[in-house]
Amino acid sequence: MKIEHKIIISNVFNVALILLTGLFAIQNMNNVLTKLRFVEIADDLNASFLEMRISEKNYFLYGNTDTLLEIKDKIKSAGLAIEGEKNDIVRAVGAGSLSQMREYLKEYADTVDVIIQSPSRDSRTETMLRTAGKTLREFSQTMTKLERERMNDIIARSKRILLYSFWAIFASAILVSHFISQKILSSLRAIEKMTKSISKGDFRKIDEVRSRDEFGSVINAINFMSEELSHREEEIIQSKKLASIGILTAGVAHELTNPLNNISMMAQNFIEYYGSLSEKDRIGLMSRVEGETERIQEIVKNLLDFSKPKEANLQEADVNTVITNTMGLVQNMLDVSNIKTKLGLSGDLPAVHLDAHQIQQVLVNLITNAVQAMSSGGMLFIGSRLGRKGDSVEITVKDSGRGISPEFLPHIFDPFFSTKGDVGTGLGLSVSYGIIKNHKGEIRVESKPGVGTTFTVELPVNRTQSIS
Repeated sequence: MKIEHKIIISNVFNVALILLTGLFAIQNMNNVLTKLRFVEIADDLNASFLEMRISEKNYFLYGNTDTLLEIKDKIKSAGLAIEGEKNDIVRAVGAGSLSQMREYLKEYADTVDVIIQSPSRDSRTETMLRTAGKTLREFSQTMTKLERERMNDIIARSKRILLYSFWAIFASAILVSHFISQKILSSLRAIEKMTKSISKGDFRKIDEVRSRDEFGSVINAINFMSEELSHREEEIIQSKKLASIGILTAGVAHELTNPLNNISMMAQNFIEYYGSLSEKDRIGLMSRVEGETERIQEIVKNLLDFSKPKEANLQEADVNTVITNTMGLVQNMLDVSNIKTKLGLSGDLPAVHLDAHQIQQVLVNLITNAVQAMSSGGMLFIGSRLGRKGDSVEITVKDSGRGISPEFLPHIFDPFFSTKGDVGTGLGLSVSYGIIKNHKGEIRVESKPGVGTTFTVELPVNRTQSIS
C-alpha cells in the first residue's frame, strides 16, 4: 500500500473518531438540555403543588372553603402547564411518568371537588385530600430529584467519554505518525546508503525490497540506475583501457621512432662512407649511435617505471631533509639556468613514512619541469608545511615560468602527454603521479599562463604499514 493511501486511511480513521465523539457530545448535550428543561418545568410544578398544600392546610385550620377554590384553580393551572409542556416532559421522563402525574393530579382534583360538594366536613374525605396532595407532591419531588441525578450522570459520563476519546485520538495520531515517519526514515536511510555507495563506485543493489509504496518504487529505480551505472562503468573502463593502449602505443612509437631513425641514418652513412671516413669520424658516428641507444633505454626505463612501479621501501623520514638533499642534486642545474631559489620549510613537521629515493625522483621531475618552463631564468619556491587537517605534510614546488594552458591541465598526468615538444618524453609526471599514489598521497597542479605553475604533493603521516 502506498504511503499516500496509508496517510489518507489514518486521516479518515481519526476524522471518524472525531465525528463520532462530536455526535456523542451533541447527543448528550441534547439529553442534558432536555433534562434541564424538565427540571425547570418540575420546579414550577413543585412550587404550584407546594402552594396547593399550603392552601390545603389553611382549609384544615380555618375551615374556609374559599381555599378549596384556590386549590382547584391551581390544579387547573398546573394541568394546563403539564399539557403545554407534555412533549418536553415525555422526552425527559417518558409517557409513563407523564400519565402517572396526570393521574395523581386528577385524583387530587376529584378529592377537592368531593369536599367542595359535601355539605359538611368529613374526616374521611379530608384524609383522602391529605393523602392525594402528599402523593402528588412526593411524586413530583422524587421525579425531579431523579432527573437531576440522571442529568449529572450524563454530564459525568460525557466528560469521561470525551476524555477517553481525546486520548484515543491523540494516541492514534502519534502511533500513525510514528509508523509513517519510521517507514519514511527507514526508506530514506536505505536510499542515502545506496547513493553513498554509488558515489564510492559500489553499485550493489538494496536487498529485500518488499515495499510497494512510493519509496519502494524509488529504491527499485535506484537499483535499476545502479545496475545501469555498473554496466556503463564497465563499458567506460574498457573504453579507457582501449584508449590508454592506443595512446600508449602511439606514444611509444613516437618516442622510439626518432632515435631509431637517427640510428638507421647513421648506420647507412657509416656503411656508405666507411672508406672515406677517418677514425675520428667513425668513433663520432658510433658515439652518436650509443647516445641514441641510451635515449631508447631511458624511454624504456621510464615506461617500465610507469607501467609497473617499484615497491616503495618505506622508512620514517623527515620531509625537509629529503627536500634539502634533492636541492643538492639539482643545484648545479639551477645555477646554470640562472634560476633563483627560495626555501620555505616549516619546522616541527611530523615524520612521514616514505621511500626517500622515490620522493627525490618526484621532486627532481618537478624541478626539472620548472627549469624548462623558465628558459630565461626565474624564481623557484620550494616549501613544506603541515596539511590543513593535520594528518598530512604538503610539499610545494612553485615556479614563475610560462605556465600551462587551462585546456592542458586535465591531461598533465597522462602518459606521453607533453607540452615541451620533442624535449620531453611525457612520462615524468605520469611516473611521479604513480609514485605519489603508491604512497597513498595526492599531487595537484595549479597554473596560469604567463604567471607560473604550482605543484602540491600531499603525503599522509602516521602510516607505518608497507605500501606496494
